[in-house]
Amino acid sequence: MTFRALGFAAALTLLPAAAFAQDAALTAAAKGAQRDPTSTARDGARRPVESLAFWGLKPGITVLEISPGGGYWSEILAPYAVATKGRYIAAMGNPTQKLPAKFENAATFGPISYTVFSRDSAALAPAGSVDLILTARNIHNWIPQGTADKAFRDFFAALKPGGILAVEEHRSDPLPTAEKVSTGYVHTNDIIALATKAGFRLDARSEINANARDTKDHPYGVWTLPPTRRGPAAGAAPAPGYDRAKYDAIGESDRMTLRFVKP
Repeated sequence: MTFRALGFAAALTLLPAAAFAQDAALTAAAKGAQRDPTSTARDGARRPVESLAFWGLKPGITVLEISPGGGYWSEILAPYAVATKGRYIAAMGNPTQKLPAKFENAATFGPISYTVFSRDSAALAPAGSVDLILTARNIHNWIPQGTADKAFRDFFAALKPGGILAVEEHRSDPLPTAEKVSTGYVHTNDIIALATKAGFRLDARSEINANARDTKDHPYGVWTLPPTRRGPAAGAAPAPGYDRAKYDAIGESDRMTLRFVKP
């Protein structure tokens, strides 16, 4: 699936990390002892404070995170909500899923709310009740599953007018050959098209999470790179030219960082 033919402009102003104010509560949450060392070790690649500031995180708002996994962003967003009298909602794959057990510590992480996001899930939240929705490294899964359109419709319905959809995703451009869904990379204009179709307006993009070392032609897709570090299956010969040291030196993927707004 490709939407580049629709003619979305690629020249929207790129906003540097330094352009966004960082509040004390966000910095404190990012540096807090509640974060796992495996999370903080990735901060140089993921730039959480700068990314959240770019996306428009503010005190007192309701933030809904889609498919938080082990809780990299949750470790920051939930304590931030506690400190600023906001609300953090985690959208899991089914009603029985929760974040890891440490998030049950209400003094640190507050009363985390849960909702369900899946192929056939109902509304994420009451219509127009959420200030910011974050989806990080998920859309490349939804496109081959045929659920991307539903996802963006669900996001649009849950957000307030003026609410923000924050997107981080592995970026295939400028290499069209890397856009195959099996690689885990997606073209920026395809994301913009999905969001625009749902009613969103692209507000800004940033190079906060760019990585010029990423050649996007790895033998096991984006998962060849850290943190997954996928290699040959047990007993299988490695792909031609496979070089673990080379992929580790590249680091985490080149990623788009986009901010959409619900008009």
